[in-house]
Amino acid sequence: MNLESANRDQKTPKKGVSGTGLTLPQILLKNSESFGDRTAIREKAYGIWQSYNWRDYLDFTKKVGLGLSALGLKRGDNIGIIMDNHPEWLFSQLGGQAFGSAALNLFTSAVSDEMAGTLNRIQASYVIVEDQEQTDKLLEMRDRLGHVKKVIYVDRTGMSSYRDNDWLMSFAELLDLGEDMDRKQPDLFAAEVSKGRPDDIALMIMTSGTTGVSKLAMLSHVNFIEMAVSWLETIPAGMNADWLSISPPAWIVDQMWGAGVAMVGGITMNFPETRETIVEDFRELGPNIVITSSRFWEDLASTIRVRMSDSGFIRRKLFGLAEKIGGRIVDMESQGKSPGPGLRFARWLADFTIFRPLLDRVGCSRFYSAYTGGHPISPDVIRFFRSLNLNLKQCYGLTESGGIFQVQPDSEVKAETVGKPLSGMDVKISDDQEVFLSSKTVFRGYYNDFEATKNAFKDGWLRTGDAGYIDDDGHLVIIGRREEIIRNKQGEAFSPDFIETRVKFSPYIREAVTFGEGRPYISALINIDMGNVGNWAEERMIPYTTYTDLSQQEEVERLISAEIEKVNERLPDSMKIRKFILLYKLLDADDEELTRTGKVRRRFVYGLYLKLITAMYEDKKDLDVKTTIRYRNGQVGTLETRVRILEL
Repeated sequence: MNLESANRDQKTPKKGVSGTGLTLPQILLKNSESFGDRTAIREKAYGIWQSYNWRDYLDFTKKVGLGLSALGLKRGDNIGIIMDNHPEWLFSQLGGQAFGSAALNLFTSAVSDEMAGTLNRIQASYVIVEDQEQTDKLLEMRDRLGHVKKVIYVDRTGMSSYRDNDWLMSFAELLDLGEDMDRKQPDLFAAEVSKGRPDDIALMIMTSGTTGVSKLAMLSHVNFIEMAVSWLETIPAGMNADWLSISPPAWIVDQMWGAGVAMVGGITMNFPETRETIVEDFRELGPNIVITSSRFWEDLASTIRVRMSDSGFIRRKLFGLAEKIGGRIVDMESQGKSPGPGLRFARWLADFTIFRPLLDRVGCSRFYSAYTGGHPISPDVIRFFRSLNLNLKQCYGLTESGGIFQVQPDSEVKAETVGKPLSGMDVKISDDQEVFLSSKTVFRGYYNDFEATKNAFKDGWLRTGDAGYIDDDGHLVIIGRREEIIRNKQGEAFSPDFIETRVKFSPYIREAVTFGEGRPYISALINIDMGNVGNWAEERMIPYTTYTDLSQQEEVERLISAEIEKVNERLPDSMKIRKFILLYKLLDADDEELTRTGKVRRRFVYGLYLKLITAMYEDKKDLDVKTTIRYRNGQVGTLETRVRILEL
């Protein structure tokens, strides 16, 4: 079922409140009055789905805001939030905003030094964290966090020995403090909320940081509300839609939806129990819409393809046939052609017998719209899921744009494009092919960075930094980051993303980074997928111990060579990968090789592995490597190995 037909089936579609001229806490107040007992939030805890209605939502937000005020929070203060997808994220964020505070969400995967540095940049007065792990990171850096007056932890598990630390308090104690304040000053919360203005800064969000230190993009209440209005006008899901929150709150996507679309549209937010239970929670909840990173869809595609390749002969052949039928229809639809009755019947049969049971097992059977954003994704991944009759579409946006502003229409899905602008978005291409945006959703600038803010705009238009063009059907095609488009020795230009996304469609390749600026051919550093390659090796009785050991097995080298050869067959000669190295370690955000959202920091990787890259352009067959490795517990060790330079 697609989005349009789903909405036609709603007998009385309901819409949320108008957000014009309001702040997010002011909309929450109106939603509490208008929707009352209607479910606003669901969270799975200890295997049971627990619900909060709109009055509950407001009540918790009020207690958090009043509690922070009792502690000393003042209008204009900044707060830090370090937690995964839980309702307390929204309660804390909106509670602070109600009293004129701006919030900054940090990734829970960040190391303590990184957290301290970011909190210092905004001079956070209060920090609300998820659990003992995040608390310990801040305690380690307490001497550097003199501006932080209180750290508030949500999960009290393991915190009994911390009770005497006056720098810490539990979230439950904060709620009690807020409840006591409400009894003493029952009109305070409403009075503070009424002081808010739509142009106030509501949130700061870290940019991806692919080229250096993340900048802090400041977004106002207007930015979120206008983005929500655009989504609800273009895709009128209304209050009957369910959203499963699985992207980190520190990323723009879940902020765009949770703080904006769900609030303005009155849509229910759902939170999984843990990241490990997402598939199970998908199946139980049956959400209608999901937007998440390309990595999620790449990993899911790999999982499905590996499982099917490991299944019995008959099942494998039936899946292959069904996928071909689905793929043929996808190709026809992208060309504007209608499949004949015979092909439509074959698709219905494949859907009923193969695809629906398969999608149900991975929790995706009830989607009527699924989107992928963030890092570019291979058209092969889009085509794969659409051939399985899952309505996956590529979209495009930035932190600075207030979220996703380009979406593929259901009736015009083209796997290689990012679709058309939402309502209220003006997009144009500059003379040098840069994508420009004009919209009320565009951010207010970078925190304490006038020069970067100035450079982000040209003649009032937001410069996205991406090169692209608009095709004959009005769809935007993203070529890649302008600064990352490179030319080989022959002067031929190419985008590394174009090659890498296609290479990563292989279930055995986790990450690929290509090089070739001023070089005679393209080379690559490859990370294998430890899980899929490990299973492949075990089935063939290939012994290994560590990731490094597995990546250097000759059988694995032949496997990856064959996978890259498949990609090379579909690439022009100038873009074919001629040499590659299987990297001895996974690229890691803790080693600054990836951003916290999983994007490659290309310049950093180039500098770190320059010796390996240079060797691929010399007459060498292998190379001895000695390097330091940072382990998860913070310890640093030394790794010595020999890598082979593999030629195709």
